[in-house]
Amino acid sequence: MAMAALAGNFYQDFDIMFGNQHLNILEEGKLVTLSLDKVSGAGFQSKNGYIFGRFDVQMKMPPGNSAGTVTTFYLSSSGPNHDEIDLEFLGNSTGEPYTLHTNVYAQGQGSKEQQFHLWFDPTKDFHTYTVVWNSKRIIFLVDGSPIRVFNNLESLRLPFPKDQSMKIYATFWNADDWATQGGRVKTDWSHAPFSASYRNFNINACLGSQGSPSSSCSTSTNSSAWQNQGLNPAGRNRLRWLQRKFMVYDYCTDRPKFPKGLPRECKHSRV
Repeated sequence: MAMAALAGNFYQDFDIMFGNQHLNILEEGKLVTLSLDKVSGAGFQSKNGYIFGRFDVQMKMPPGNSAGTVTTFYLSSSGPNHDEIDLEFLGNSTGEPYTLHTNVYAQGQGSKEQQFHLWFDPTKDFHTYTVVWNSKRIIFLVDGSPIRVFNNLESLRLPFPKDQSMKIYATFWNADDWATQGGRVKTDWSHAPFSASYRNFNINACLGSQGSPSSSCSTSTNSSAWQNQGLNPAGRNRLRWLQRKFMVYDYCTDRPKFPKGLPRECKHSRV
């Protein structure tokens, strides 16, 4: 497989999924804005699928009362036993913090949610959100700081995303049946149209095709650090601090959700 190192020009690297009239491409393909009203939201996807890589994007969330809206950046394969790595930003009422919802699906098995409140206002400016995905782990980062690590525990016969290539997706849509305070706060359409912005996609990954198995790909010294990326002691300390301060939900502590016992990976270090 070949290595893709792309600067994320929309015209070259992405296709519109839905909401053509609600998607604007600006700055010669370097900036994309998605809008949402009662009629539709919008979304786009990468032309290529990837197996392992580092995926960066800068995003700015809709300001004000964004309750009910969901702004996403995620990786996903197709099919009933799909793999998926999710970053979903759940809007809220004016003055309440955004919730960053993360999840991992492996061979169709999900329910691995962790949620965070961000330590800044994601509506004021662009911030960088990153997924590092290699054969050993998945790392979620915000402005370069790790907030979550999901390790490969196949040695314990637990599934891990590695055998299906995934495309990049970005969507902006209404989910007021669940997104804000469990669906208790609905979208206030008097604030529509809502707008979310994406820029500076950077893709450094192994090119694949939907359903193709993982394998090594040619890399250069400067572009392959993600292949073995983990956390050093400073990174682990930063992760623990951020989780202690800003994590608001962890599936590994939700015993009512798992009455037969917490998932087995919860017994093992996720750092």
